[in-house]
Amino acid sequence: MTEEEENATVAIVPANEPAIRNLIYTVRGTQVMLDSDLAKLYQVETKVLNQAVTRNPNRFPERFCFRLTRDEAENLRSQIVTLHPELGKQISWWRYMPRVFTEQGVSMLSAVLRSDTAVNVSVRIMDAFVEMRHFIASNAAMFEQVRDVELKLLEYQKTTDERFERVFDYMDTHEAPKQKVFFDGQVWDAFELLVSLVRRAEHEIVLIDGYVDTDTLSILAKKQGGVNVVVWTHPHTRLDQHDVDAFNAQYPRLEIRHTTAFHDRFLILDGVQGFFVGASLKDAGKKSFAISRIEGEELVGTILSRLERP
Repeated sequence: MTEEEENATVAIVPANEPAIRNLIYTVRGTQVMLDSDLAKLYQVETKVLNQAVTRNPNRFPERFCFRLTRDEAENLRSQIVTLHPELGKQISWWRYMPRVFTEQGVSMLSAVLRSDTAVNVSVRIMDAFVEMRHFIASNAAMFEQVRDVELKLLEYQKTTDERFERVFDYMDTHEAPKQKVFFDGQVWDAFELLVSLVRRAEHEIVLIDGYVDTDTLSILAKKQGGVNVVVWTHPHTRLDQHDVDAFNAQYPRLEIRHTTAFHDRFLILDGVQGFFVGASLKDAGKKSFAISRIEGEELVGTILSRLERP
C-alpha cells in the first residue's frame, strides 16, 4: 500500500460534512487543514490530492503545505479528540505522516485540481479561515485573561512545590514520628505528615485502607519515582480502572487489590516500616484521628503475610 493510500484509509471526519471551521487546526502556530479532510470536501481520494501536490512541487513550498512530524501528529490527534470528542473512537494512528495545508496551500489546491467542486469548496474554506482570524482577533482579550489564569496557576504550583520541598528537607534530617494526633480541621497538617511518610519509601508502599478514592491517590502521587504502590481495599472501592490507568500514566506503578480481612488502616514502607492510621487517607484531618508507628519489623511482616491469605 502506498503512502497516500494508507492515509486515505484514516477516517477522521463523519460521513456528513461538518462545518469547515471545525476542520481547521493549529500546527507550528499556523492554521492548517488535513489532506484527508480536504480530499473529503473536494470529493476526491486523498491519494489523488497528494499526487497533485507531488506533480506540482514548485506550487507548494513549505509555507503552503508540509508533512507532520510524529510529535506534531500526536498533538494534532489530541486537538481533534479535545475539540470533537465524538470522533475519538474513529481516529486511528497515521502509519505515514499526513500533509497539512495552510490557507495559501488550500487556495493553490483549487488551481491544480481544476474542478468546479474544488473552486467552490475553496471559496468556502477561505471564508472559514477569515472567520477564524476574526474570531481570534475579537477575542484577544479573553485569550489574554486565560493566559493570566494559567500563569497564576503555575505560580501557585511553584509555591506549593517549594512548600513540599521544605517538608522533604525536614524529613531527610528527622526521624518519622512514633505517634501523632490530629484534631478536627487539621487537614493540611495531616496531609503534610502523610506525604512525608509516603516520600520515605524507596521501593514499595503498601496501603491497607477499605475506603480509597482519588483523594487517596493525590497523597500517593507524592511518592518518589520508581516506587511501586499496592493498595489493598474493599472490593466495592470507589476507584475504577480509569483512575488506576490515569495514575500509572504519570506516577507508575499502582496496583489495586481487594481484601475484607482488615478493619483498620495501615501504611507499610519497603516491607519494614509500618504505621497505623486511624482514618482513611482520604478523610485525614476531617475528624480527630491518630497515626502511630508500629514497632518491630516482625509485626509488620505478620500484617503483610495476612494479606496473602485467601
